[in-house]
Amino acid sequence: MLFESSAEFAAALPSHCRLLGLDVGEKTIGLALSDVMRQVATPLVTISRSKFTKDMDALKAIITEHKVAGLVVGYPVNMDGSLGPRTQSIRTFVSNLQKHTDLPILFWDERMSTMAVSRTMLDADLSRARRAELVDKLAASYILQGSLDRLNAML
Repeated sequence: MLFESSAEFAAALPSHCRLLGLDVGEKTIGLALSDVMRQVATPLVTISRSKFTKDMDALKAIITEHKVAGLVVGYPVNMDGSLGPRTQSIRTFVSNLQKHTDLPILFWDERMSTMAVSRTMLDADLSRARRAELVDKLAASYILQGSLDRLNAML
């Protein structure tokens, strides 16, 4: 089930469950996990992308291990609100993902997520190598936290 509305997504979720945030890039997938009360997003891991089946195996293992009940996928909308080529790439990824899971999936506008995270890491004076290591899972956490905040504001 794919949702673009937070309200519809929330209605499809059981109470007290974890959500997994995904920042899907061409080379990596950053992941973040919520607590069961859906208050806080925590950076989890970054998966190096390879074949789709291997990516799915890694995702399924994390979903099972953490008892995830829903997915929040960063949706790369252009700054002017238009949809670009990366948006289609994410739609294709999610379409393929839906063949492997019946979890509810929410698209979340990820405008500025990587930039915000990168700026924070620069302010923290992290090395370039350390920033590269962290950026994807921190972006996933930023995306997931935005959706958690919206879901909690609806309560």
